[in-house]
Amino acid sequence: MRRLHFSDADFEARFAALVSERRDTPEDVEASVRDVLAAVRAEGLAAVLRFGAQFDGVELDEASLRVTPEEIEAGAAACAPEVRDAIAFAAERIRTYHERQRPADARFTDAAGVEMGWRWGSIEAVGIYVPGGRAAYPSTVLMNAVPAKVAGVERIAMVTPPGKLQPAVLAAAQAAGVTEIWRVGGAQAVAALAFGAGPIRPVDKIVGPGNAFVTAAKRRVYGVVGIDALAGPSEIVVVADGLNRPDWIAADLLSQAEHDPAAQSILITDDAAFAARVEAQIDAQIATLATGEVAQASWRDHGAVIIAPLDQSPRLVDALAPEHVEFAVEDPDALADKVRHAGAMFLGRHAPEAIGDYVAGSNHVLPTSRAARFSSGLSIYDFIKRTSFVKCDAAAFEALGPATVALAEAEGLPAHARSAALRLGQGAHES
Repeated sequence: MRRLHFSDADFEARFAALVSERRDTPEDVEASVRDVLAAVRAEGLAAVLRFGAQFDGVELDEASLRVTPEEIEAGAAACAPEVRDAIAFAAERIRTYHERQRPADARFTDAAGVEMGWRWGSIEAVGIYVPGGRAAYPSTVLMNAVPAKVAGVERIAMVTPPGKLQPAVLAAAQAAGVTEIWRVGGAQAVAALAFGAGPIRPVDKIVGPGNAFVTAAKRRVYGVVGIDALAGPSEIVVVADGLNRPDWIAADLLSQAEHDPAAQSILITDDAAFAARVEAQIDAQIATLATGEVAQASWRDHGAVIIAPLDQSPRLVDALAPEHVEFAVEDPDALADKVRHAGAMFLGRHAPEAIGDYVAGSNHVLPTSRAARFSSGLSIYDFIKRTSFVKCDAAAFEALGPATVALAEAEGLPAHARSAALRLGQGAHES
């Protein structure tokens, strides 16, 4: 963990180094992913099953690849009642939040008499990647599937690595209305969704987080299908004054550090004594966490404490463009209103980032690695697309045609020009 003091002469240089620090997963995965994608594209299901046995140690066949409705029902029923209730609570809040994002169609006639506008329609088929491994992630199912359902996506195909399917994941799938679930993970799952593989029909867009292999595979299939984003390690910036409880702020910082050794947690405060108390709490809490080894590595290698006037925090946050930022101060809006680049903001001492991960209703799939400078978190807009339309009668075309001819000729495109000129009565007549 590094400490930066705003008053130090080298502060700006050290802060710039922090901003530009790369936290990519060190594995060289590109060659492996390229080979997997090529094999699945060429061989289809046979390659998917072979890679499942090779990478996940699970032998499957076409019959066992899909999770049956009975398995979904039984798994959901095995979920603890309090977790099922929490999933239902979260699903309804996520649904309500995303329903408010629905845009309106438009149709209007301009001064030239041209009728035009746009209409919105949903993507037809979406694939959702749900990680397995270290933990079960029912929230990933909800955050990806519920907005897709709200958007009107007709087919949602969920993939998740083979092995024991956690009851909470199946309960979340049931709550979100996902009925098509496949036991396949890694780059081969992305390939199956993009190209199709036996009973797994191709989709139009792939969303959801994954490891370095999944991210590399999504990058390579982009263009064949759409993707949501290229997810990097988790990030949080907490802007806090000395009036906070240090154990609260320490827990907030660790909430992202426990995700990944490459995750980054940064505290910005104007109170050096408070910062020291938070650091002590972090050390104490790490010792009690089941994820302590991961959190320790993240905090040690990528964590930072910045001592700076709070009025400087919007500038610092904008430079970091973090996935999450908390403003745990007396007047959070005054600072947050000055921030341009952040995936999601949490305002006030009682708004920890964790509620955004689960039940606030806003989406927790957010831009990382400074991508908040140019992109947004997952929303209904990731599952809909806009089609424009133009309608002209003869009088309206008379108003648009001459300029169309002039521009087409200027660009050296004679067929374009003729298409308009003929309708203006210029050139050859139909024989």
